[in-house]
Amino acid sequence: MVILRNVTDEDLPIFFEHQRDAVALRMAAFPSREHDAFLTHWRTKVLRPENANRTIVVGGLVAGYISSWEQDGKRLVAYWMGREHWGKGIATQALSEFLVLVPIRPLHAWVAVHNVGSIRVLEKCGFRTVAQENPQHADGVAEVLMTLGPK
Repeated sequence: MVILRNVTDEDLPIFFEHQRDAVALRMAAFPSREHDAFLTHWRTKVLRPENANRTIVVGGLVAGYISSWEQDGKRLVAYWMGREHWGKGIATQALSEFLVLVPIRPLHAWVAVHNVGSIRVLEKCGFRTVAQENPQHADGVAEVLMTLGPK
């Protein structure tokens, strides 16, 4: 059973370890932050009152997080799961429940085109690809923009 609860300071070291996983970093095409930078980012940017953040708990263990925030005029959503929780339907269930908590539409998600698992999770929750962005980063990763709700 998936439980979404408010993020606590005790969750941050677990999130930090999740974002250091080399396989997850390649899948997400997102750079890892050093410990102090990670904590500063979460405490000053992510955990703002205008953002929606939840810890994903499964079987009493922190499995990851899910967040929504405003950026460049779009309401975005993202999640990160510890790799040991991949492929079990946890992300799909967590996102489905989160979408009830965050009824703002349209809701957008940027995903690396090679991250087929995350694209599938978003599709199961009603998101559709609306644009593809060619690589603009030095890493050469293309992304898709997926949207839920009116364009």
